[in-house]
Amino acid sequence: GIGSEVKIFLAAPLTEKLIRLAFDEQLTEADEVHWDEREESVIARKITRLGSLELSVIPLSTSSEKITTAMLDGIRLLGLDALPWTKDAHSIRMRNEWLRANNLTKSLLPNLSDDELLETLEDWLAPYLTGITRRVHLQKLDMSMIVRAMFSFERLRELELLAPTHLTVPTGSHIPLDYSSGEQPVLAVRLQEMFGETDTPTVAGGKVKVLLHLLSPAHRPLAITQDLPSFWKNAYPDVRKDMRGRYPKHYWPENPLEAEPTRRTVKRNIPNDHR
Repeated sequence: GIGSEVKIFLAAPLTEKLIRLAFDEQLTEADEVHWDEREESVIARKITRLGSLELSVIPLSTSSEKITTAMLDGIRLLGLDALPWTKDAHSIRMRNEWLRANNLTKSLLPNLSDDELLETLEDWLAPYLTGITRRVHLQKLDMSMIVRAMFSFERLRELELLAPTHLTVPTGSHIPLDYSSGEQPVLAVRLQEMFGETDTPTVAGGKVKVLLHLLSPAHRPLAITQDLPSFWKNAYPDVRKDMRGRYPKHYWPENPLEAEPTRRTVKRNIPNDHR
């Protein structure tokens, strides 16, 4: 025997080139592309192996279909909240889903529910993912443009007409509508801005009355109503009595239907000031 200690006195380095020459037929090449949850990114590489030995690892181009598929896998794991939703994109989705849920249009609007969007990422999001391989890259996406691209020009116009983002009140103020609460969108507006208005504002081409939150000077609801004429007639006298005591510097006319609507918080320079 030669004992337990073996000394090598003459050796040459075994280079990758020599291995490739000697074992050419046994080398395997494979693309490895997958979403890495810990890194929150797509791992994409071409690996050359001799058995279990990795000879070389080369990054793959970021424009391949496999990389986009892996990125979509990542987005499904992260959830839709990982996308940089803008106020505009969120509003379009909310108003669209409100119209769909209440069957307020004869047109076929796109289904923009969370479940449907996650299921159909390949259709609406994949075209915008070129070069995007990490979660942080998602911040580059223009979600307003992406969501709007899911509508034809006509459908988008119909959405704006039937479910507008704002309504104009008697003072000329554009007040935002909140579609998140269910069947009726909410219009929260200071009571004084609605003086002179005889009809409850509507959306959906006149089919749906908005739910008015008539606010105090401190922006708290004094009344919630879908029947403005009834409010003026039956509830306003008591509201006026209470509010004149609490907010004596504000405008509480006796006849709200003949009074001038106002954005002002005090009574000066307001005509028809029936105190």
